Amino acid sequence: MRFLDEEDDDPISAVVNLIDLFVVIIAVLLVVLVQNPLNPFSARDLVVVENPGQADMRITVKEGDELTRYESQGQIGEGQGVKAGSAYRLPDGKMIYVPE
Repeated sequence: MRFLDEEDDDPISAVVNLIDLFVVIIAVLLVVLVQNPLNPFSARDLVVVENPGQADMRITVKEGDELTRYESQGQIGEGQGVKAGSAYRLPDGKMIYVPE
C-alpha cells in the first residue's frame, strides 16, 4: 500500500475538490427550482394561497408567464348581488353546492 503512505502536496487537488462541491450545490439548487410551484419553466396555471384565513393572507395567481398577487387589506368586503344557492360540507370533507 505504497499509495497511502505518500502525501499529496499538489495544490490543484484542493481546487478540484472545491469545483466538485460547487457542482453539487448547483445541482441541489436546480432541483429546488424545479420543485417550486411558481417555477418559471412550468407551463401550468396555478393559485398559491399563503396564510389562509389570517389578516396577512396573500394569493398568487400564475397564468402562463404572468404572475398576479393579491394581498389582504384586513377589511370586510361589501357588494350588491343576490343569493345564488347554498354550500354544504359533508362528513368526509367534500363540498356540495345546491343552486336555488
